Amino acid sequence: MPLFNRKPKRTDSGDDASENKKEKGGWRRPANTAFKQQRLKAWQPILTPKTVLPTLFVIGILFAPIGGLLLWGSSLVSEMTFDYTQCENLPPSEANGTFNWVAMPSDKFKYNLRASDSKKPITTPQYAFLDNTANISVSDVSDKKQCIIEFEIPADIEPTVLLYYKLTNFFQNHRRYVKSLNSDQLQGKEVSNSTLDSGDCKPLATLGGKTIYPCGLIANSYFNDTFTNAFLVNPGDGDSTTYEFSSAGIAWPGESKKYTSDPVVSGAYKSYDDIVPPPNWQLRIPSYNATNMPNLKTDERFQNWMRTAGLPTFTKLYGRNDNDKMIAGKYHIIVGLNFPVIPYKGTKSVVISTVSWIGGKNSFLGWAYVGAASVFVLLAIAGTARHLIKPRRLGDMTLLSWNK
Repeated sequence: MPLFNRKPKRTDSGDDASENKKEKGGWRRPANTAFKQQRLKAWQPILTPKTVLPTLFVIGILFAPIGGLLLWGSSLVSEMTFDYTQCENLPPSEANGTFNWVAMPSDKFKYNLRASDSKKPITTPQYAFLDNTANISVSDVSDKKQCIIEFEIPADIEPTVLLYYKLTNFFQNHRRYVKSLNSDQLQGKEVSNSTLDSGDCKPLATLGGKTIYPCGLIANSYFNDTFTNAFLVNPGDGDSTTYEFSSAGIAWPGESKKYTSDPVVSGAYKSYDDIVPPPNWQLRIPSYNATNMPNLKTDERFQNWMRTAGLPTFTKLYGRNDNDKMIAGKYHIIVGLNFPVIPYKGTKSVVISTVSWIGGKNSFLGWAYVGAASVFVLLAIAGTARHLIKPRRLGDMTLLSWNK
């Protein structure tokens, strides 16, 4: 059988190929270090009743006051929510100012007042629908259909007072929705139509050969209900007073750097005829010119909308008052109805809230700490009772399964 007992081929240097193969295999060998050879020193604690039970008690004792502190911070916040989704389906009121008030159902409003005011009586809120569609003297689109919300504040509210709108069942976290914008266009940089048509803004990139500004689904679905300031209708001096909400300071610092004040001035487009508003904006802004171009750099409400929410139920800040006390009394807020939510089975609400050192009204974190503390303490008590009633000798070889 000498035919099959061939010698291995030799390389130019005279070495056998098998020897080279062994050397190459050695190149992939991990370095001989403690880390790569898994020889690091380690310490594994021995879990005994004397170490585990005190640890459970300590964790429970620490978590309980932390949870109580968080709950106390949340109790300092007052929050009122009024769902006006069905307002447009109410009987319309007269244009002369005689409103057909309808009491809000109990599941459409919610008062979460601070602990010191939680026992005060509350009058059921009312709302009325005003249809100005046929009134040719009303030119503003936001005034065509209005909802007047009447609510009571049972106790004075100290600043800061925040005005939010709340949407449910609106999935801003959808993958295609989140990506549907062009950052370069928003910053005032020149972007060609072909780039937009093939990018994330599709299918809302161009319209009739012109560029949609701002392009994409997020901008097109911009929440366009409007809220007036709150009017105190029963002040002590007899004159109606206005509690003003400002849009300044409602967006995160630095958000304005993502936007341009005017894409034509910045040089992104040669003229206003080259761009058109998104389809859902065109009732309010049919076409752009030098006087009606929205300044996205200062429009903090738009900036808040463009920062997409992670859950289908969310609130976004609409206005704030950092200086004035909102005194107790009956208030009116007029809402311009433009944003449809019924077709996709959503709801919309107006929220008035304060803040404390913990932030807004949210007791979940506090109760989570309290619940965790309770679990740790109960486990510690159960383990202590078991250890005292029926102790187990450590290191008892007779308890091994193969010795039974």
